[in-house]
Amino acid sequence: MPARPGSGQLRGNTMAKWTAFTHLGEYPFSTTSLKQGWLRLHAGDMEPCPRDARLLRAWTLFHQGEFEQAALEGLRCGGSGVTAANKATIVYANHLEPSDKVRLELFMQVAERAQTQAVQDPDNANAWYWQAYGLGRYSQGISVTKALAQGLGSRVRHALERTIQLEPRHADARVALGAFHAEVIDKVGSLIGGMTYGANKETGLQLYQDALRLNPRSANTMIEYANALLMMEGEKSLGESTEWLRKAAACKPADALERLEVESAIAELAQR
Repeated sequence: MPARPGSGQLRGNTMAKWTAFTHLGEYPFSTTSLKQGWLRLHAGDMEPCPRDARLLRAWTLFHQGEFEQAALEGLRCGGSGVTAANKATIVYANHLEPSDKVRLELFMQVAERAQTQAVQDPDNANAWYWQAYGLGRYSQGISVTKALAQGLGSRVRHALERTIQLEPRHADARVALGAFHAEVIDKVGSLIGGMTYGANKETGLQLYQDALRLNPRSANTMIEYANALLMMEGEKSLGESTEWLRKAAACKPADALERLEVESAIAELAQR
């Protein structure tokens, strides 16, 4: 059964506190400074700045790196607070959760909550986006090939296309849709990927380029583009891919999320 958006509970890793962000205190935000920097911090997801003081507090906790508290506070707010909870849960799962099993539970938890949110608020672009993102990351965790066989790929693609339809400036949705094209091509090849799932290399690359145009300071977009180049273009793109990772690693983070993304780029570079 899908989680109720206002349930105020986090499933998955319920037996222990979430692993803490190791740079707590380095990104202090007040509600005033958050509102001033909102457009910069949300250039990727175009989430509207909330007027509700409690919800603004949840987002303040998120940008400081207090992800568990941000998720709990967002769920307590209900409504659009579910978006804050979902983003906090995804960032935590992507970067800090050590257990593969719990990570998959958290991805599906977000997808279910966002699906319910989209039913209740069908014009909320980020309800569709987090539904797609949660399913997409879950699909990567169980294997993209298995997920495609279960029909998850079409659900991800539909939700991302709906996100962009509702909010044409949504750069992060373009990154995720680009990843759909890249993952399908990488796993089943261009011919089958195109005929069966509508995956196309040129479309995928264009989506990343559009995302970089909309949000040029996003380290995450640079990282995802670097990885997609290798999946769709092969070893001939290694130089360009590595250069995008270098650009991501050189970004100056403005909040806890961006700090984690920059650290991911540095870690990927070290493995090249």
